[in-house]
Amino acid sequence: QVQLVESGGGLVQTGGSLRLSCAASGSIKIINTMAWYRQAPGKQRELVAAITSGGSTNYADSVKGRFTISRDNAKNTVYLQMNSLKPEDTAVYYCNVGVMGLPHWGQGTQVTVSS
Repeated sequence: QVQLVESGGGLVQTGGSLRLSCAASGSIKIINTMAWYRQAPGKQRELVAAITSGGSTNYADSVKGRFTISRDNAKNTVYLQMNSLKPEDTAVYYCNVGVMGLPHWGQGTQVTVSS
């Protein structure tokens, strides 16, 4: 069993910042790619950012230059630093962690950006 605990969501004004965290625990031997997705009301879940075990990253075009994904392998934790937030960033954010080739999802954390 793998458990993912997310934290750091909340309400912020346009232009503000938030930092999301997702800590993995349980039966973990190898963690592959770690990623953040988001889902806004009425929209499909979309990839926001991902980071491989080697540290390579990729971002959705809409967040490039504003969001930074990082990971702490010693803590089995992935972070998402979100700066210059916009109302269109409002969504539930989910972490996704690949463990031994199988994807695992966090419970989601709400991010709301007010205009």
